[in-house]
Amino acid sequence: MDILYRHREATAADVRAELPDPPSYSAVRALLSKLEKKGTVQHRVDGPRYVFAPVAARDVARESALKRLVATFFDGSPAAAANALLDMNGDDLSVEEMDRLFKQIEQARKDG
Repeated sequence: MDILYRHREATAADVRAELPDPPSYSAVRALLSKLEKKGTVQHRVDGPRYVFAPVAARDVARESALKRLVATFFDGSPAAAANALLDMNGDDLSVEEMDRLFKQIEQARKDG
């Protein structure tokens, strides 16, 4: 999906060309077809090629995926998910990123 979001649209060959250890062309096509059946991507025909594009805007898709991740792995608790992220990557946060997180927490407290 990242490749499709970066390029806005791409063929299976385009997607495959950007993968670090690419599977077969048919495997990429199969994956894109599954994503299309799920309603995540759509395609248009350009001569003999199918050109795929994301259906939802990246931020909408990101929020939906994050909600599913939190529900599945953290019992629906955003705090548990945030704690897990900080446990994994807390040392990698810059002072600016920490300040931004603190401000977002304070804003969430004010908003109730």
